[in-house]
Amino acid sequence: MTAGAILTVGHSTRDFRTLVRLLEENGVTAVADVRSVPMSRFAPQFNRAVIERSLRDAGIKYVFMGHELGARSEDPGCYVDGRVQYRLLARTPAFVNGIRRLEKGVQVERIAVMCTEGEPLECHRTVLISQVLEEDGLTVEHIGGDGKVETHAAAMERLMERFGLAQDDLFRTFAERLEAALEQQERRIAYVADEEGGSSSR
Repeated sequence: MTAGAILTVGHSTRDFRTLVRLLEENGVTAVADVRSVPMSRFAPQFNRAVIERSLRDAGIKYVFMGHELGARSEDPGCYVDGRVQYRLLARTPAFVNGIRRLEKGVQVERIAVMCTEGEPLECHRTVLISQVLEEDGLTVEHIGGDGKVETHAAAMERLMERFGLAQDDLFRTFAERLEAALEQQERRIAYVADEEGGSSSR
């Protein structure tokens, strides 16, 4: 665990006490909820009003940032053929402002960016938000579905392995291979406007 790092976590279907234990073990003092739709039929203990109250009772601050950093953008300019494009979403004033708020907040709090998916690679908090934060010079670590903490660099290595892009390539640099892996994963998980019943992380 790196001092000063921003963490990410997916609540998944954990019970609330398990989530709090993971947060406390990692020194988290504040949770930034980046779900566009902060509610779950399968895990109502993580609905916005419930988790906000429960976290505060546990001594952990809560802030909802789904309007700024959520994956289901309300800006029509972020969509191509009905699918959110992360490169467009990352340029919106709301998203940029959300990133700046996190970067300012990490100076005074130990923040965990929270979304739904337990596996970091299946969520925009990793493929989009964490990537932007790392490019801005911050350190990001992910609390995985098994509770273990993984560096963002290690997560990106796993992502590249998924698409057969981890090995050195004569014609592509590491950065180019990583970009290709991120683009492929985005096509898998990015929110599509006409989908119904999808995960709040997409």
